[in-house]
Amino acid sequence: MKNIHNTPFDLNLIAVLDAMIRERNVTRAADQLGMSQSAISHALRRLREFFDDPLFVKTAEGMQPTPRALELTQAVLGVMGSIRTDLLTQAGFDAAKSRRRFSICLTDMGELIFLPRLIEQLRLTAPHCTIRTLQIPPKSISSALESGEADLAVGSLHSMPEGLFQQQLFTRSFVTIVNRKNRSIGKEISLEQFFALEHIVVALSGKTEESYDSVIDDYGRKRKIFLTTPHFLTVPLIIERNPELIATVPKELGKIFDSYKAVRMVETPIALPHFAIRQHWHPRYHHDAANIWLRKLIKETFELLPE
Repeated sequence: MKNIHNTPFDLNLIAVLDAMIRERNVTRAADQLGMSQSAISHALRRLREFFDDPLFVKTAEGMQPTPRALELTQAVLGVMGSIRTDLLTQAGFDAAKSRRRFSICLTDMGELIFLPRLIEQLRLTAPHCTIRTLQIPPKSISSALESGEADLAVGSLHSMPEGLFQQQLFTRSFVTIVNRKNRSIGKEISLEQFFALEHIVVALSGKTEESYDSVIDDYGRKRKIFLTTPHFLTVPLIIERNPELIATVPKELGKIFDSYKAVRMVETPIALPHFAIRQHWHPRYHHDAANIWLRKLIKETFELLPE
């Protein structure tokens, strides 16, 4: 790397490096900064010359950071995070004029339930802002929120690390979904049928004991778990082809699946506790004006969502 004391460095390049670290795509970085792709490419050339390193290389998965870029990541994200938190907050957030892109950690279930309503409200109140959703392993969510890669994490998150702020949006119950062609199950599923049939469970971590419906196992009887998957949206498709399988899912999701006509909802034959849907954010952005605005929008959009 060139000697920083002898070589002038344009601090505007830090914003470009920050965008490239988070986006790993020239087009998306340009959109985020309101710059042209050629301007981003020019800035990237200057960064490569200054650090004497390619920084990002093209791969089948997109622009991937070099080891040198990874070394710079924490410092760059920290600097830009401080600027956003300590300086830009002072100017407030004008939703009507902002062109900010908000990044939200959501599961595929969250995208199905939250996104349509949130997009509708965002278009009304912040017509120039956009949304990016991220599906991040639970153990990495805290670091994504701290670095600014994600603004919020929304959902019923298990094993959430301590130290994050959280706000409850609403609570939901569970229902069981079954194949419509499974004639052995009537309008209700009996307790014996429930434990005799094989189950699909959804666990983002891949661990059955951390599944969304793990509260069933507190009932004291062991289920026959045939499949553990990190994806909600594949569940009705699997049950459609395998009518002997059942799954217990959040009621809001069960309603959507029921409309597909391949599966139907029945009441789970166990009295299960409701689970809470919350939004989570990092203390670094607790006073960030844009983050505050987004949290308020989400709270107002979903707190009165009917059961």
